Amino acid sequence: MTNLQRLMLEIKGIDLDQNELIVYLEENGLKAHDEYNPQSATNKRNIYKTALSILESIANNVQLMKNYKLDDMTVTDFHENLLNRIDQLERKIRSMKTDEQEQTGNVFMLFNS
Repeated sequence: MTNLQRLMLEIKGIDLDQNELIVYLEENGLKAHDEYNPQSATNKRNIYKTALSILESIANNVQLMKNYKLDDMTVTDFHENLLNRIDQLERKIRSMKTDEQEQTGNVFMLFNS
């Protein structure tokens, strides 16, 4: 599985041109056609950061802030739910470690003055 394919799993249901997805990946330090490494904390974190960038771009689209009526159902909370998902992703990314942080482990130092 490539980084592009993994990103498409993460943003399932969001239709963007493949070239746009490639730009988002490159902005977050990933090559679209490189092999996705699920054991790499940095790789996984960058996939989530890319998904977050895409969601933030969608949230900036004024057309999506409207109320929609689909068949007999009204979709009014799309923008609010999108912002909630952005907040969830931001918290998740902040709590994730990179490969370097996993290698050093937890180091606690107590300085005596």
